[in-house]
Amino acid sequence: MPTPAPQPSLSDIIALAARGEVTLLDVREAAELAASGTAHGALHIPLSLVPIKADPKAPDFDARLSGRPIAVFCAAGARAGQAVQILSGMGLSAWNIGGFGQWAAAGGPVVRL
Repeated sequence: MPTPAPQPSLSDIIALAARGEVTLLDVREAAELAASGTAHGALHIPLSLVPIKADPKAPDFDARLSGRPIAVFCAAGARAGQAVQILSGMGLSAWNIGGFGQWAAAGGPVVRL
């Protein structure tokens, strides 16, 4: 099995997202998104649904999770880490980019819901 490529910096991930070369995944709960917004263009799949939505064999598979690396965030990084383990276990390339506040502080575009 090849060694995975090192994770890009957050500023590089912001640029990749702007070019559509990475999928942003917000694994927070809906109430958290309503309170703070989310990254522009991010998919919202709560952590509890990631195993179902990321499994290509599941009927509820979300095809937007295939074809590009996935940059995962939550409120502080813990749930994103769990999601990355799930996604990686399914053979997907995924990175934990920490919390939504880190994304916003690094200049990542934000949308308010």
